[in-house]
Amino acid sequence: MTPSAATMSLPAAKDVELAVRGQRALAAYLSTQVDTQHIQIFDAQNRAHEVELPTSALRLLVEILAELADGNAVKVVPVHAELTTQEAADLLNVSRPHFVKLLEDGIIPFHRAGKHRRVKFADLMQYKTEREQASTEAMADLARQSQELGLGYE
Repeated sequence: MTPSAATMSLPAAKDVELAVRGQRALAAYLSTQVDTQHIQIFDAQNRAHEVELPTSALRLLVEILAELADGNAVKVVPVHAELTTQEAADLLNVSRPHFVKLLEDGIIPFHRAGKHRRVKFADLMQYKTEREQASTEAMADLARQSQELGLGYE
């Protein structure tokens, strides 16, 4: 499953409200001391069914609910997934030509599938994390410089 802006939509207000409650409830009971968690799911006849899940999966569900609670659309993408240049550009919120230039300049690794370029999701996320970290560091440097120069940013 790969991300596509065309198929994603923001959660409805009711879904946001349910996500807020669900995220809080799951987070309150999530035990990170064990490898598995047991939850109950109720069917259409209101019968309870116990489900055993890996703690990592339940933690991911809490994160998904937190994003939905903030009104964000969410899509799960396997780390080993390969993206088209358009999908990757959409995830970075840049134009496709700019993204292709990043690939051709060797900034982000890629491979070809026939005539098409493919990017590993994990490589894309590593680039995004590094870019965000560099941006944060640059903002901190600017703030420090403005304080040193007495530019009124206290």
